[in-house]
This record gives sequence, structure tokens and C-alpha cells, in this order.
Amino acid sequence: MIFRSYIPAAPLSDFVALFWLYEGYVQPHARERVLPDGSVELVVSLVEVESRVYDGEPTSGRTFRNGVMAGARSEFLVIDTASQASVVGVHFKPGGAYPFLPMPTSELHNAVVALDDLWGATAASLREHLLEATTTDAKFHILEQTLLEQARRPLARHRAVAYALDELQRERHARSISDVTDETGLSARRFIQVFSEEVGLTPKLFCRVRRFQQVLSLIHTAAQINWADVAVRCGYFDQAHFIHDF
Repeated sequence: MIFRSYIPAAPLSDFVALFWLYEGYVQPHARERVLPDGSVELVVSLVEVESRVYDGEPTSGRTFRNGVMAGARSEFLVIDTASQASVVGVHFKPGGAYPFLPMPTSELHNAVVALDDLWGATAASLREHLLEATTTDAKFHILEQTLLEQARRPLARHRAVAYALDELQRERHARSISDVTDETGLSARRFIQVFSEEVGLTPKLFCRVRRFQQVLSLIHTAAQINWADVAVRCGYFDQAHFIHDF
């Protein structure tokens, strides 16, 4: 299996965590559960097998031809692994997909949307150019140029959202949402609105997802798992609060 990644130059680096590519990615299972991480993902399959996504039920799969945009999620997603054998994508930073969408990111919450529906003919053109590119670097360059051309809004974040994301993603000494809201100078209602429009989740849901990811990170690297300690370190109030997310 080949995995390559690339961090684009500014201004895209403020919105994109990385471009990525898998080649020869063969899984021993037919389906894979993708856990939420608070970000939006653009995915284009480079094999003839159409991408298939399942919405909860095994029989409710939907197929996509020219790529998908998976919105910020607060629940898991099930994908068909056959289309992942050769695949390229964009992992946006939280709130990073907003300039490239024709609607608020909140409208993609827990949704997977065909790239054709968002970008029109550009979706098919993007996949065609990616298939024609003979090197990974060329594929990443195509993604970079396409994003710059598809920007629907200025490549700048709302100052309150940028500040809140910095504060709420601290691994230590995490801030409360109410404190961060007060410091933005916005009313609670207005803050929730602008945050949701850009990030795709409410501040509360975003913090819940990030806390969940923090737990996964801790247990993945731990030789022995002390669940009580994990719960405290990740900001869960009690065992019931912790169990609810799992």
C-alpha cells in the first residue's frame, strides 16, 4: 500500500489540513465504519467501482461516481471499502470547507453529498484530470488548483469562529463554550449561528466530537487503559456522561 500526503501552501493551508492519496489499499473487510472528527472530507475514487455509502442500514447504500463531500459528523458513517483501493482526497481543517461550498457547512451535517451537486460539471472534470495525472504530485496540484478556482467566498475565517476553534481545540486547559462566547463579543445565539455555518456543527456538538477523538487517541497509545483516568483527562463529568458518547 502507498500512502502520500501533502500540505498545501497559503492561503489553502489555513483551510486544508492535508491532501492525501492511497494506492493499493485493500481491506480484509467489505465495509468500514468511519468515526466523526469534526471535519469535512472531499473524496474522489480513482477506480471504476463507484463509491458506496451506507446510512445506518446495510440495505440503504447510495453510490457516487465523481466524488463526494462528507460533511462534519456527530455520528459514524459506513463506507464500502472496494472503492478505496485507489483514492485521493482533501481533509479540511474544522470550518475549512466553508469557502468552497455553495451553502452553509451546517447543511452538510451528517450528510454525504455528490460532488456533482455542489460543483456541477467541475466534479466530473476534476476526476478526469486526476485519472490522467501520472504522478501523485500532479494529482495534488490538480486538487490545489481546483479548490482555488472553486472558492465561493473570501479565503478568510470569521474572527469569532477562528478564535473559538483555537480555544476549543486546546488539548489542555480546555475552555468552556460560555467563556469563549463571551470573549468573541457576540451574543450566544449569533455565535452559534456563525460557528455552525462555518464548521458544520454547533459549538456543543463540536466539543463533544473532539472530546470523543481525544479519548480514541489516548486509548490507542496506552499500554493499559484506566477508563476512569481517561474520562477525567478528557473532560467527562462522570461515568454516565462518558458512557453516553460510547
